[in-house]
Amino acid sequence: MTTETNDAELTIWRDGRFQADEWTLAAEDEAVSDGPAILPLERFLAERDALVARNAPLGVSVEPNEAIEELAPHLDRVALVTLNFPKYSDGRSSSSARLLRERYGYTGEIRAVGDVLIDQMPLMRRCGFDSFAVSNPVTRKQLAEGRWPDVPFYYQPTGSTQQAEIPAGTRPWARKPG
Repeated sequence: MTTETNDAELTIWRDGRFQADEWTLAAEDEAVSDGPAILPLERFLAERDALVARNAPLGVSVEPNEAIEELAPHLDRVALVTLNFPKYSDGRSSSSARLLRERYGYTGEIRAVGDVLIDQMPLMRRCGFDSFAVSNPVTRKQLAEGRWPDVPFYYQPTGSTQQAEIPAGTRPWARKPG
């Protein structure tokens, strides 16, 4: 028996293609599902001890105005961190992704959600994002057409696990992806 998936349900861009999202978001007043569940940071911190007994992956949603440092001691319990971009011009969540990877050594999935535009996605990957909840119709269309933007040179090295860093030419501060 095959299950057809509606294109609108394929909301997560991961590994070069759209995929269905297996995670459910549990709001402040909702029960946590038996499957993979994402909780707001505040709720996760309040209920973290009770959530230890869960036998399913747990994710945490972090808003740009929330301190990622509060989540750091509990990263071993978290399989997914979603970082919100309420506006395409708000880059605070990119900084949080770099902190998760470089300062705290987080190896789980980091997902960008919200107002994500295609030209930001290669740079977001360098910050440590693995997946993107793509809602922007123009970005969705461009990704479906295989129009991933090329950014051949970078000015800053990064600790991202997404790309190898190779010095470019005689300018050691200019980097080219491997």
